[in-house]
Parts: sequence; structure tokens; C-alpha cells
Amino acid sequence: MSLLDTVNQPDDVRRLTHEQLRLLAGEIRAFLVEAICRRGGHLGPNLGMVELTIALHRVFRSPHDRIIFDTGHQAYVHKLLTGRRAGFAQLRGSGGLSGYPRRAESPHDLVENSHASTALSYATGLCRAYALDGPDRAVVAVIGDGALTGGLAWEALNSLAGSPGRVVVVLNDNGRSYAPTVGGLAAHLASLRATAGSPGGRSGEATGSDFFQALGLRYLGPVDGHDVGQLEAALQQARASDQSVVVHCVTHKGHGHPPAEADDADRLHTVGVVDPGTGQPVGSPGRTWTDVFAEELVAIGGHRPDLVAVSAAMLGPTGLGAFAARYPERTVDVGIAEQHAVTSAAGLAFGGKHPVVAVYATFLNRAFDQVLLDVALHRLPVTLVLDRAGITGPDGPSHHGMWDLAMLGTVPGLRVAAPRDAASLREELREAVDERRGPTVLRFPKARVDSDIPAVERIAGLDVLRRAAAAQVLLVAVGAMAGPTLRAAELLAAGGVECTVVDPRWVRPVNPELAVLAADHALVVTVEDGVRDGGVGAAVAQSLADAAVATPVCALGLPTTFVPHGDRPDLLAEYGLDAHGICADVLRRLSWVGTGSRDASRRVRASVRSRLTPLAG
Repeated sequence: MSLLDTVNQPDDVRRLTHEQLRLLAGEIRAFLVEAICRRGGHLGPNLGMVELTIALHRVFRSPHDRIIFDTGHQAYVHKLLTGRRAGFAQLRGSGGLSGYPRRAESPHDLVENSHASTALSYATGLCRAYALDGPDRAVVAVIGDGALTGGLAWEALNSLAGSPGRVVVVLNDNGRSYAPTVGGLAAHLASLRATAGSPGGRSGEATGSDFFQALGLRYLGPVDGHDVGQLEAALQQARASDQSVVVHCVTHKGHGHPPAEADDADRLHTVGVVDPGTGQPVGSPGRTWTDVFAEELVAIGGHRPDLVAVSAAMLGPTGLGAFAARYPERTVDVGIAEQHAVTSAAGLAFGGKHPVVAVYATFLNRAFDQVLLDVALHRLPVTLVLDRAGITGPDGPSHHGMWDLAMLGTVPGLRVAAPRDAASLREELREAVDERRGPTVLRFPKARVDSDIPAVERIAGLDVLRRAAAAQVLLVAVGAMAGPTLRAAELLAAGGVECTVVDPRWVRPVNPELAVLAADHALVVTVEDGVRDGGVGAAVAQSLADAAVATPVCALGLPTTFVPHGDRPDLLAEYGLDAHGICADVLRRLSWVGTGSRDASRRVRASVRSRLTPLAG
């Protein structure tokens, strides 16, 4: 029996000798490599967290003491040590173990929002609550140096020393988020490492860390993050302190796994199904939407010297890596700071440049105020490119990019494009960066991009993808939903129900021509991979109502709920957004629509255009 087989709860770790802990760390690494390479997940960050997590659970008594991970993708070892080894067989799959802390999985998980830079704020509030109630419970915030670049983390650091109670801030410094950490903080941490000579050298408390101490925080370190003995000693000292403490732990992302250590890009940060010996994908992953965007942006950059790419610590994952390699002087990485990214882009636009801010759709939620009042209020030509829009799949509720269409639809003067294929992505990206009257958004999913879907014709900016004589239903496909919507139309046609299928291309604001098309159909069905409440379908319904078009609108999309993790195709099918689900919904809605609705629509069609003209203006 291996040592890992004997560990089911943190108490089991506390009984082991230091020699046994060294062996346990090796077994954990071997387990992580095998399990993650088989299922996909966050490999590099967790390989660097093995000894640090062991030490945390030896010093602190979870769940009585609260350990908060920022971000949660570095908590796989924590899951192993808290009895969830069996769950790794279905890691990040539907109904399986989450790739982030999850309250429903274990009492050892408190915070499951995996957006970066939040742990210090959670911890500050939690220790204040404990100070008011009087329990002797330690609060530990484990935060990476990359997450510490976020503005929310700085706000929490500013208030931490003045808060009642004590927080142990465990700074997991591996010099990276995805790529190497940027900015003044990274330089400061590097100087602390250099002053100590090497991890585990002279204590930073003796040499002094002006930055943390000036904030009223005690500083310990740097500590070798792969030496359990040193880590335990530092954490015990922090636990006994009468003030909040920063324990600076130096770790190496991908530690102990040669393919990860040799990966200069991101130390195998996130992998799909890969060969554990090489770290290379098993089979061809196919061409993704991100690949197409990356190529086209480089091409546009060749004849647009005013184009500047802006990233929030994710040059590679959002497709900006190739642009950065070709045009480094026109590429800005601000760290994990989406608010700053958007407002600095506004500054670039004020200076005559056209910034392209590439960010995951879910992370743009954090910068809504900046989009609304720093960019849109000034009608600035800033292009936001939202990768991972809609259902992302295995990363779960905090990573699904399902809020953007509803959220951005409230921003005056902002236009949102949703390409349906690689060709339309290229075309709409060029249209976006050519726009000078205000901000634009381009959104696409985390998925392989399928074959191009040609249009039958283009009418006033709308692409008609399918026409049929005497069509009863107008299907409005938003972006990547075009494929399943067209397949649904074919299924319906086989059953005697003909449909027109259109791709609006620019989905917000609603193109007035949709009302003209809608007036000649008995039913309009919109299909989007965002929330239905306030989404494109709701906007289309309002547009038809404003134009006095009586055709009913059925909006298919995601419910206003937190969608769990799972495979993207499975989740889309579960919420009725595959071809069969769309087909079933259309048939159900048609059964509620009498022929009078279609006749009424035909009667008003002739006057719709004249009513729309002043509305469009």
C-alpha cells in the first residue's frame, strides 16, 4: 500500500514523519500527472503546490481553520488530502470532481469563486467576523504572485492591517500566472528572492520588506516552497503572530515533472488529454476559434500601425501571443487587472490608437463599469474580444461566459458581433477595428471551429443561411449556434415545418431588418448560448414590439442559474441548445401559435418598413 492510500483526511498527514512526507510528495506528483493527463486540467500550478499544501494541512486544522485558495485551480492537492482521491477519475466531467474548490464537495472548501485576486478580501471579512464572535480560528489566504497583481488584492492589503483579527497570507511566488508575472510587484518579489540569496536563505524579516511592512504587515521569508520542514516552521511562526503576516514561499510551477518544467510558455498550466511522458496532446485538438482570431489579428496588425493589443495576464490563452511576438512594442500585459486593462485601453484610444482588449468573457464581468463609463460614455473606438463566450465546459460556473450578451446589451453605443465560423470571425474582426464611432465587441466560444457556413444572401447586414417557400418559422442563430440551428431546421423540414434561418452577425443592438423578416413568419425563435433574461432573444422581442410586429418570439438560451462544469456538448444538449433540443422547442411553440398569428403578421408587413425607418434613426 502506498502512503497516499493511507491519507483520507488532514489528520493522516499530521501523523507522518518528514521522511514519509518526502515520499508522499513524490506519490502525489505521480498521481497528479497520471490523473490530469488522462482527463485534462490544471497540471503545472498543482505540481508546484505539493509540499506547500502538505505543510498547510499539518499546521492548520481545516475545516476549523479556514484555508482559501486564490485562485482555486491550485487546490488539487488540497482535494487529495481531504478525501477526494476517487473523484479524480471524473475530474471536471459532468457530475464529477470540480477543478476548483466546491462547497458541495467538502466542508474543507469555503470559497468556490475561482476569479483571481479575491482571497484577501474574503479573508479580511472572515477574520473580522471571527473577531466579533470570539472563536480561535485561523484564516489563511493562499494567493499566487500573479493574482496579487489584481486591484482587488491591493485594496485588501491596504485594509488588512487595520482590520481586527489576523490573516496568514501565504504568498505562493512562482514568478508566473500563465506567463511570467509582470510589473513592479514582480520586480519587488524578485529583489526579495535575490536579497535572501536563495530560497531558504536569510530571512526577509531580518533584511526587511519595505513594501509589506509599510502596510503594517509582518513579513516572513523567502521560504523554500518545496521544503516541508522550512514551510512548517514559517507557518507555525505566522500562526503564533499577533498581527497579520505575509509568508513568502518560493515555488516552481510544474516542479518535478520534466515536460512541465521544460514548457517555457506556461509550464503546462492547463492541459487537455495529453501523453504524460511528453506533455503533448493525444490526437489532433483541431483548429480553434482562438487560433483563427490570433492569425487574423496579426494580419490586420501588418497594415494597421495604430492597433495595440492589451491583455490581462493571458497573452497565450486569449490568442495574443502571436501578435506579441510580431509586434512586442504594440502589446501590453497589465497583469490580472481587467479593470485597469479596459480603462488603459480608453487612454490608448484617447491617444489615437485602436486597442484590442482580449479577455475571457467571464472576466469582463469584473470591468463592466469601465466598459460603461470609461469607454462607452466617451464613445471611444476600443475593441473587446471575448474568448470563452457561452458554455466553456469543464471549468464550471465561474468560467462560463454566459453573462456578456445580457450585460453588454445595456451599454449605449456599443456593438456586439457574434461570428458563426472562421470566415465570419475574420470579417467581423476587421469591421470591429474599422469602427471609429464607438466601442465594439467580438465574442466566440472555447471550441473547435467547424467548417464555414455560407450565406444564401445578405440583407441589410443580416446573413440569410436558409430560405424556404412558405416558411413558418424564423430561426435567429447567434454566433456559434448557427450550426445546431441549421441542423434543427433540416430536422423540422423533414417533418413538414419549413424555416428561414438568419445570422444577425452584429447581435446588439438588434438590426431593425429582423422585424421586417419576422412579420412574414408565424413564429420567431432566437438561439443563443447566453442567459435568456436580458439576452439577444429578449432584445429581439422588444424590437418587434416597438415596431408593432405581432409575431411571437421564443428565446432559447441558458437559464439564469449557475451552470455546473461538464463537457460543452453535453451541457448545451442538457439546456436544449443542440439540434434536437431546438427542434423540440420549435414544435412545442408552434403548437401554441394559431394560423391567425401568421395572417396578422402578413397584414402588417407592408407597413413595417415605414415604421422602422424613424426607429432605426
